[in-house]
Amino acid sequence: MKSVLSKGVLVVAVLSLASCDYQKYNTIRQKDVRRGDSYIYGVHPDSAAVQSKYKYTPRPEVEARTQKIREKLFGTGTIGEGA
Repeated sequence: MKSVLSKGVLVVAVLSLASCDYQKYNTIRQKDVRRGDSYIYGVHPDSAAVQSKYKYTPRPEVEARTQKIREKLFGTGTIGEGA
């Protein structure tokens, strides 16, 4: 009986989550002065912003500083290792 109940709760939870629209409730109730600005929000609410698509020229001095910060926060190792 407990197994049937837990499976039922799981099915109801999955169905309730599957019926939600993506980004439907991800809003804030205040005036947005940049509403509709594709530079900030992208061309669609689910797309990446324009400024996040820019590629910058690599600077080795910044990369060395970034690596020191990563080591301080996550320990030694590479990013691919998962620290």
